[in-house]
Amino acid sequence: MGLVEILSDHTLQTVAIGAAILGAVSGVLGAFAVLRQQSLMGDALSHAALPGICLGFLWAGSRDLGAILGGALAAGALAALTVMAMTRLTRLKTDAALGSVLSFYFALGIVLLTLIQRQAGAGQAGLEAFLFGQAAAILREDLQVMGVLALASLGAVALLWKEFKLVTFDPVFARTLGLPVVALEAVLTVMVAVAVVIGLQMVGVVLMAAMIVAPAVAARQWVTRLGPMVVISAAIGMGAGVTGALISAMGRGLATGPLVVLAASAAVLVSILLAPGRGVIWDWMKRRAERRALGGQRVLTAIHALAAEHGDPEYPAEQSMLDVYFGGGTAAALDRLEARGAVRRAAHFRTEGVHWVLTPQGQAEAEDILAGGEGDRP
Repeated sequence: MGLVEILSDHTLQTVAIGAAILGAVSGVLGAFAVLRQQSLMGDALSHAALPGICLGFLWAGSRDLGAILGGALAAGALAALTVMAMTRLTRLKTDAALGSVLSFYFALGIVLLTLIQRQAGAGQAGLEAFLFGQAAAILREDLQVMGVLALASLGAVALLWKEFKLVTFDPVFARTLGLPVVALEAVLTVMVAVAVVIGLQMVGVVLMAAMIVAPAVAARQWVTRLGPMVVISAAIGMGAGVTGALISAMGRGLATGPLVVLAASAAVLVSILLAPGRGVIWDWMKRRAERRALGGQRVLTAIHALAAEHGDPEYPAEQSMLDVYFGGGTAAALDRLEARGAVRRAAHFRTEGVHWVLTPQGQAEAEDILAGGEGDRP
């Protein structure tokens, strides 16, 4: 099947649109969750949605998406409020509360799922697909539900942007301004539950946490401000969603949900490696440049010390002697110093090896380094 045929496929278009909606909402709300150090919140709420899925099915008597997502949202919101109550009314830390809530709700969901599967009738067949997602089953009508939830969430973020921003970075100051901090935190947490609900049919209960965290983590490597981070996080989420859908369509038997998560994880890996100022490679290059600069300074001040000891500013320092003093490896540093005009080769006896002399520029640089307290012991 050619690329044009794949892109014109009705099912792929539906899945790609759904994945893009999920990525955008997850990216925006995940940015707040990550900055509030609640990265595990998505994991807890996604697992907590399972009993809501089962109760929604039992209430509707069929796999009605509206009832199932409504139950999932109610269970997720209840779990979020439970976490907040546990952290505020007890001495438990957030991670302990999240772990407790996740375990309890997921265990309850598994019990309900087992009971449903024992009932007679074929209506419950495939309900366990919500554990890992079933993107191919998404319909155009489902996109309308996802779109409404997404617009409601993004609209709330836009309407309460300043309040959410202040609560995220300085809740104490927000409280002194008279803002309802607890209510705002509850709204943010419940909105994360909304994002989880949107992604249940796409990536499932188990993998949904990655869609909350991964785009935000990747975006955080590139920027230092909330606004750009939210935009980039949403873009990464949408890109991961569409990429996963395309790869799934081009492969045979490849599940869309895990591929979406893998695409988001790949974005995290690339960001951690390549992001300017924060990436591992940039950090390695910076440290390497600093080591090289420090090595050049040490060699420069050593030649300066030899010249001062002999009372001759143009005293030729033998390279082999410098190698002995520093344990070897001065050739590269001397070549770099020569390239920028700090030292020059000195004409000397050929049998005695290469000698180096400070130029006026090198003399001034060495004195500046020593005046700053560096290179006293090169």
